Amino acid sequence: MANQPTDVTEAELAVLEQLWQMEEASARDLAEKLYHDNQSAQKTVKKLLERLEAKDCVTRDHSGPIQLFRATIERDDLIDRRLRALAESLCDGSLTPILTQLVRSKTFLRKDRESLRALINELDKSGKPRNKQNENDETIRKIRNEASHAHPSGIHF
Repeated sequence: MANQPTDVTEAELAVLEQLWQMEEASARDLAEKLYHDNQSAQKTVKKLLERLEAKDCVTRDHSGPIQLFRATIERDDLIDRRLRALAESLCDGSLTPILTQLVRSKTFLRKDRESLRALINELDKSGKPRNKQNENDETIRKIRNEASHAHPSGIHF
Protein backbone atom coordinates (compact mmCIF):
# COMPACT_ATOMS: atom_id res chain seq x y z
CA MET A 1 0.00 0.00 0.00
CA ALA A 2 1.27 3.42 -0.90
CA ASN A 3 -0.06 5.22 2.14
CA GLN A 4 -1.64 4.21 5.41
CA PRO A 5 -5.38 4.14 4.69
CA THR A 6 -7.95 5.16 7.24
CA ASP A 7 -9.74 2.38 9.05
CA VAL A 8 -12.54 0.54 7.32
CA THR A 9 -16.15 0.75 8.46
CA GLU A 10 -18.15 -2.31 9.46
CA ALA A 11 -19.96 -2.29 6.10
CA GLU A 12 -16.62 -2.10 4.26
CA LEU A 13 -15.31 -4.90 6.45
CA ALA A 14 -18.24 -7.10 5.38
CA VAL A 15 -17.25 -6.51 1.74
CA LEU A 16 -13.60 -7.30 2.51
CA GLU A 17 -14.60 -10.51 4.28
CA GLN A 18 -16.46 -11.64 1.18
CA LEU A 19 -13.49 -10.76 -1.02
CA TRP A 20 -11.13 -12.70 1.26
CA GLN A 21 -13.40 -15.73 0.88
CA MET A 22 -14.11 -15.35 -2.84
CA GLU A 23 -10.68 -13.95 -3.84
CA GLU A 24 -12.28 -11.82 -6.57
CA ALA A 25 -15.83 -10.79 -7.32
CA SER A 26 -17.99 -8.34 -9.21
CA ALA A 27 -20.09 -5.76 -7.40
CA ARG A 28 -23.16 -7.82 -8.31
CA ASP A 29 -21.66 -11.02 -6.84
CA LEU A 30 -20.94 -9.15 -3.62
CA ALA A 31 -24.44 -7.64 -3.50
CA GLU A 32 -25.92 -11.14 -3.90
CA LYS A 33 -23.81 -12.50 -1.06
CA LEU A 34 -24.32 -9.58 1.29
CA TYR A 35 -27.80 -8.28 0.50
CA HIS A 36 -29.49 -10.93 -1.65
CA ASP A 37 -29.14 -8.76 -4.78
CA ASN A 38 -31.67 -5.98 -4.80
CA GLN A 39 -30.99 -2.96 -7.00
CA SER A 40 -30.24 -0.52 -4.18
CA ALA A 41 -27.86 -3.07 -2.64
CA GLN A 42 -25.76 -3.08 -5.81
CA LYS A 43 -25.46 0.70 -5.58
CA THR A 44 -24.46 0.39 -1.93
CA VAL A 45 -21.83 -2.24 -2.70
CA LYS A 46 -20.43 -0.17 -5.57
CA LYS A 47 -20.08 2.81 -3.22
CA LEU A 48 -18.40 0.64 -0.57
CA LEU A 49 -16.00 -0.71 -3.21
CA GLU A 50 -15.16 2.82 -4.34
CA ARG A 51 -14.38 3.80 -0.75
CA LEU A 52 -12.27 0.68 -0.23
CA GLU A 53 -10.44 1.38 -3.48
CA ALA A 54 -9.71 4.94 -2.33
CA LYS A 55 -8.29 3.46 0.90
CA ASP A 56 -6.07 1.09 -1.12
CA CYS A 57 -7.88 -1.92 0.33
CA VAL A 58 -9.21 -3.26 -2.98
CA THR A 59 -8.18 -3.15 -6.60
CA ARG A 60 -10.39 -3.17 -9.66
CA ASP A 61 -9.71 -5.19 -12.82
CA HIS A 62 -11.01 -3.27 -15.84
CA SER A 63 -9.75 -5.78 -18.43
CA GLY A 64 -12.95 -7.79 -18.92
CA PRO A 65 -16.55 -6.92 -19.66
CA ILE A 66 -17.35 -7.11 -15.93
CA GLN A 67 -15.20 -5.26 -13.42
CA LEU A 68 -13.77 -7.60 -10.83
CA PHE A 69 -12.52 -6.57 -7.40
CA ARG A 70 -9.81 -8.11 -5.23
CA ALA A 71 -8.76 -7.31 -1.68
CA THR A 72 -5.29 -5.78 -1.58
CA ILE A 73 -5.06 -5.82 2.20
CA GLU A 74 -4.65 -9.10 4.04
CA ARG A 75 -6.82 -9.91 7.04
CA ASP A 76 -3.75 -10.05 9.32
CA ASP A 77 -2.63 -6.60 8.15
CA LEU A 78 -6.03 -5.14 8.96
CA ILE A 79 -6.05 -6.81 12.37
CA ASP A 80 -2.57 -5.43 13.06
CA ARG A 81 -3.59 -1.93 11.99
CA ARG A 82 -6.75 -1.98 14.11
CA LEU A 83 -4.96 -3.30 17.18
CA ARG A 84 -2.21 -0.70 16.86
CA ALA A 85 -4.80 2.06 16.51
CA LEU A 86 -6.58 0.74 19.60
CA ALA A 87 -3.27 0.60 21.49
CA GLU A 88 -2.51 4.19 20.45
CA SER A 89 -5.88 5.48 21.59
CA LEU A 90 -6.16 3.52 24.85
CA CYS A 91 -2.66 2.53 25.94
CA ASP A 92 -0.16 5.14 24.70
CA GLY A 93 0.81 2.76 21.89
CA SER A 94 1.58 -0.26 24.07
CA LEU A 95 0.05 -3.60 23.12
CA THR A 96 0.82 -5.12 26.53
CA PRO A 97 -2.39 -4.01 28.31
CA ILE A 98 -4.54 -5.23 25.41
CA LEU A 99 -2.84 -8.62 25.23
CA THR A 100 -2.81 -9.00 29.00
CA GLN A 101 -6.55 -8.31 29.13
CA LEU A 102 -7.19 -10.87 26.41
CA VAL A 103 -5.11 -13.52 28.18
CA ARG A 104 -6.91 -12.90 31.47
CA SER A 105 -10.39 -12.96 29.95
CA LYS A 106 -12.71 -15.87 30.60
CA THR A 107 -13.14 -16.39 26.87
CA PHE A 108 -9.44 -17.15 26.37
CA LEU A 109 -9.80 -20.89 25.82
CA ARG A 110 -7.30 -23.70 26.25
CA LYS A 111 -6.69 -23.86 22.48
CA ASP A 112 -6.03 -20.11 22.52
CA ARG A 113 -3.45 -20.56 25.29
CA GLU A 114 -1.83 -23.41 23.34
CA SER A 115 -1.63 -21.25 20.21
CA LEU A 116 -0.17 -18.34 22.15
CA ARG A 117 2.28 -20.66 23.91
CA ALA A 118 3.41 -22.06 20.52
CA LEU A 119 3.84 -18.55 19.13
CA ILE A 120 5.86 -17.44 22.15
CA ASN A 121 8.06 -20.54 21.84
CA GLU A 122 8.56 -19.87 18.13
CA LEU A 123 9.50 -16.27 18.82
CA ASP A 124 11.87 -17.31 21.61
CA LYS A 125 13.64 -19.77 19.29
CA SER A 126 13.93 -17.44 16.31
CA GLY A 127 14.87 -14.42 18.38
CA LYS A 128 12.57 -12.16 16.40
CA PRO A 129 8.86 -11.98 15.68
CA ARG A 130 7.50 -13.15 12.35
CA ASN A 131 6.38 -9.61 11.64
CA LYS A 132 9.88 -8.29 12.45
CA GLN A 133 8.67 -5.79 15.03
CA ASN A 134 11.12 -6.24 17.85
CA GLU A 135 9.07 -4.23 20.32
CA ASN A 136 6.75 -7.24 20.49
CA ASP A 137 9.53 -9.27 22.15
CA GLU A 138 9.19 -7.15 25.26
CA THR A 139 5.40 -7.36 25.09
CA ILE A 140 5.54 -11.15 24.91
CA ARG A 141 7.91 -11.32 27.90
CA LYS A 142 5.54 -9.12 29.90
CA ILE A 143 2.53 -11.24 28.92
CA ARG A 144 4.37 -14.43 29.83
CA ASN A 145 5.22 -12.96 33.23
CA GLU A 146 1.67 -11.65 33.80
CA ALA A 147 0.05 -14.87 32.61
CA SER A 148 2.21 -17.10 34.78
CA HIS A 149 0.96 -15.21 37.83
CA ALA A 150 -2.59 -14.63 36.62
CA HIS A 151 -3.89 -18.19 36.49
CA PRO A 152 -4.46 -19.90 39.85
CA SER A 153 -4.84 -23.17 37.96
CA GLY A 154 -1.07 -23.24 37.56
CA ILE A 155 -1.11 -22.78 33.79
CA HIS A 156 2.17 -21.23 32.77
CA PHE A 157 3.30 -19.78 29.48
